[in-house]
Amino acid sequence: MPASTRPPKPPRRPGGFKPTLSTWIVGAVVLLVLILGGTSSGVSGVLIFLGLAGVVTALYVVVTGRRSWALIPTRKIGAIALAASLVAVMSGGIVGAASGAPEGVSAESPSASPTASSKPSATPTPTPTASFTEESPIDPATVVAPDEDAAVVVADTGVTNTTALALLATVPVKGKAAKTGYDRSGMFGTAWLDVDRNGCDTRNDILSRDLTGITKAGACKVLSGSLVSPFTAASVAFVRGQDTSALVQIDHVVALSNAWQTGAQQLTQAQRVSLANDPINLLAVDGRSNAQKGDGDTATWLPSNKSFRCGYVARQVSVKATYGLWVTQAEHDAIANVLNSCSGEMAVTSSFAPLPAPPVVVAPEPVAAPVVQPEPEPAPEAPAPEPVAPAPAPEPVAPAVYYENCDAVRAAGAAPIYEGTPGYSSKLDRDKDGIGCDT
Repeated sequence: MPASTRPPKPPRRPGGFKPTLSTWIVGAVVLLVLILGGTSSGVSGVLIFLGLAGVVTALYVVVTGRRSWALIPTRKIGAIALAASLVAVMSGGIVGAASGAPEGVSAESPSASPTASSKPSATPTPTPTASFTEESPIDPATVVAPDEDAAVVVADTGVTNTTALALLATVPVKGKAAKTGYDRSGMFGTAWLDVDRNGCDTRNDILSRDLTGITKAGACKVLSGSLVSPFTAASVAFVRGQDTSALVQIDHVVALSNAWQTGAQQLTQAQRVSLANDPINLLAVDGRSNAQKGDGDTATWLPSNKSFRCGYVARQVSVKATYGLWVTQAEHDAIANVLNSCSGEMAVTSSFAPLPAPPVVVAPEPVAAPVVQPEPEPAPEAPAPEPVAPAPAPEPVAPAVYYENCDAVRAAGAAPIYEGTPGYSSKLDRDKDGIGCDT
């Protein structure tokens, strides 16, 4: 067609693609929604909210043919924007589903159901990062006792009958040894052995100790209960099952791999098995925190629940002292920093440690009766003197009684001990009420 006969181009709209007031207002609202979505749901939230905003905007352009606040000029471009927005929404859903999937939760077959009166009411949602590990696995199918009885390093419970800060001063400070040769089952025994020989495995023993409102199958297996995790102070509902058992795990306060690198290589097999199953080294906690801790020590990890930190590090010191382990300099400094704010926090005594020997009472040497010499015969002419009675024998001296601590008092059957009785001392009466060892 000749140029002279071509129809003239339509005039360009005034202002072109110049942003309008609605562009700025709606854009600010969308940006705020995107920030909130990213804060609450991460990348998936941003993609989903961005896609939804795009869908609404593109539909407006496609249906009305008008330019939107986002300056989409035509229906064709609006259709392209609509397709892109739908892709963004689906991508956000895929990202969210992938980040929320459980990470390899090990199967733990449910046992016999509890009776109708004890049916658990809670059905918790699995925590993404809660999964059993080699160090803190599920409870075994059968209960097995170790080959040897429980054994520790300390001579008796008197060693830990002090504050955690004072006990820390007795723990050696050394560098961490290599992890070479570490094997959980080979070095610390198969989890969870019945070291206390009560017929129950250690995991169910600790669940029974730390959970409330529990239901059981038989004498040992815990089916449900409620835990306030000491690491977070948050409540966790425990229901035994493939997708829920890992929500509550048994944490080794001193991780076994850390123990291996700080002296456990020098322990006997019986002592290492005891360390892995000693109640003072075990806590029922939420699975997420247990996964976050890993094998970290105080220098690298502390519970988010600050009110529990003193008790937590006091247990770590108690375990290390009981089993003759050492701490690194960084670990020592981190523990001391916590305990300096609670210097009266007491150490924890292992039930596997022997009781102190009862005090030995040494009887005093017997006092010989005085020998009375006979009086000489008086002269005949002199009157006989009055007879002199022999001096009375002295009262026998009561044996001295001394007790090192309250464990010794209880072992001697003298608890509680009252002020004024043999063996009483102020160190046995912490609350100064005249009655010692009454708790």
